[in-house]
Amino acid sequence: MTKAKLSYGGKDYDLEVMEGTLGPKVLDVRKFYTDTNMFTFDPGYTSTASCESKITFIDGEKGILLYRGYPIEQLAEKSDFMEVCYLLMFGELPTREEKDQFVHDITYHTMVHEQITFFFRGFRRDAHPMAIMVGVVGALAAFYRDSADITDPHQRKIASYRLVAKMPTLAAMAHKYSTGQPFIYPRNDLSYAANFLHMTFSVPCEDYVVSPTLEKAMDLIFMLHADHEQNASTSTVRLAGSSLANPFACIAAGIACLWGPAHGGANEACLRMLGEIGTKKRIPEFIARAKDANDPFRLMGFGHRVYKNFDPRAKVMSKAAREVLDELGVDGHLFEVARELERIALEDDYFIEKKLYPNVDFYSGIILKAMGFPTEMFTVLFALARTVGWISQWGEMIADPVKKIGRPRQLYTGPGMRDYVSIDKR
Repeated sequence: MTKAKLSYGGKDYDLEVMEGTLGPKVLDVRKFYTDTNMFTFDPGYTSTASCESKITFIDGEKGILLYRGYPIEQLAEKSDFMEVCYLLMFGELPTREEKDQFVHDITYHTMVHEQITFFFRGFRRDAHPMAIMVGVVGALAAFYRDSADITDPHQRKIASYRLVAKMPTLAAMAHKYSTGQPFIYPRNDLSYAANFLHMTFSVPCEDYVVSPTLEKAMDLIFMLHADHEQNASTSTVRLAGSSLANPFACIAAGIACLWGPAHGGANEACLRMLGEIGTKKRIPEFIARAKDANDPFRLMGFGHRVYKNFDPRAKVMSKAAREVLDELGVDGHLFEVARELERIALEDDYFIEKKLYPNVDFYSGIILKAMGFPTEMFTVLFALARTVGWISQWGEMIADPVKKIGRPRQLYTGPGMRDYVSIDKR
């Protein structure tokens, strides 16, 4: 057993060095406070391993993303979202029989309780769909109490299936509610991605045929966003789950966290930026602003907090973006600006030196806009895709024998102890 030594106040303390399959070694500080009467200080927990996990691995320096050990590029080329869902939830790729059964089970859980339609009517028509999703997903616990016992592995499995299956239905309903169109029921003869597109864009008065190209692109977007290690929303789901809250409440907490513009709202912010630029003629002006250290302007959709190299998901998404734009024959200033920005970022020495490559949000925003999704739905689609990652991380956390309720500590810098002064003497 390897140990690191810390010396403080004339005493030496031994800290065990833990080593995972991949990634940096970790110092075990669980007994640090007990032994030293000191806390560690790590705002944002960016240097702290909050858990042990076998699900997803990221190497930001090398631009690597692995789901259960499989590179995202291989999965994007050879797999599909339902197979990735099974992989994340159960740890291994399914056999043909296992996949068929899994797809069947998810498909036949896509309908939601009819009373939920009345729940939607309590929202304003112009409510942000993420606000609706936070409320409706949390409310699922009131409709599916038969799968809320987290001590029962079977009920945990059923709750997980229900969340993955019903999220597209709820997301499509949130969109339909904002447009004033009737809700569309799911169809069992369609794939997961095609079913979502059908529920989102079809109307009862005419047939809607899902384009195979758009279906493939939608499935790919879901796959690339399925999980991303211990990010803010995943950590929120785990923290909520550590209190033994029901899974529906935990996923609702994850959705609330994802709603933040620093997390799930990046592709929405990217589209707003493209709209602000307006035309290719104005690109040099905004490039100059991005390079100016004294200008607060940020070029959205470029670079990534974790990836210090090219985002591996972006490489896959860029090809899909071209296929979708070609299929739809999309033209216009927005997409011209996007393509020119992409060209500059891949050729400009400043962007290459700073490693400011287009990220997955840049391409996904373009694809979703071309498909016809309003920008306020972008983060909803992110939540839809990420649900399987959240529920897989939640399930792993619940089954962890060393789990504890989350309780971060603090460096207190407020007033010391003082006596109360009555109001007439202040």
